[in-house]
Amino acid sequence: MIYVILYLVAIVIANLSVAAFGPSFAIINAFLFIGLDLTARDQLHETWCGNHLFLKMSILIATGAILSWLLNRNAGPIAMASFVAFAAAATVDTIAYHQLGKYPRWLRVNGSNIPSAGVDSIVFPTLAFGELLWGIILGQFLAKIIGGFVWSLVFRWYDKRISIRSLADEGSDIQAG
Repeated sequence: MIYVILYLVAIVIANLSVAAFGPSFAIINAFLFIGLDLTARDQLHETWCGNHLFLKMSILIATGAILSWLLNRNAGPIAMASFVAFAAAATVDTIAYHQLGKYPRWLRVNGSNIPSAGVDSIVFPTLAFGELLWGIILGQFLAKIIGGFVWSLVFRWYDKRISIRSLADEGSDIQAG
């Protein structure tokens, strides 16, 4: 559940801030929030795989766009561009992630972020601002890959803490029993 909340908060903040501050802010968002979303999406793939993954991801992507629009109706074009870009990127990410299935998880996450960051970095600014902004596209692409890598480290650390805590709880249950 934490990854769903992180995903939605990040996409809404990213959409609203780009609507407020313009295209150049998209690079900052790419590092802070979109890298988070790309990496959280892979966490959710692991959780939802085989359990209506496509439907759940579609609903999640649509929810982010709708929440953005509800919070700021002027962000409608940004929310729509975000929806289309994330849907396209999610498709590419899913294919890449599963193709990398035999590799360690950190490599699947970061490896699938590269093509999905490329798709998102081209589609989003082109739809949102009506032209190919190559500086924004390249800046976003690099920021998403670096941000996704940083977030993958954060998630790995978090997952290890949860696993250690869970093992400790199981150990205390066994000793108490």
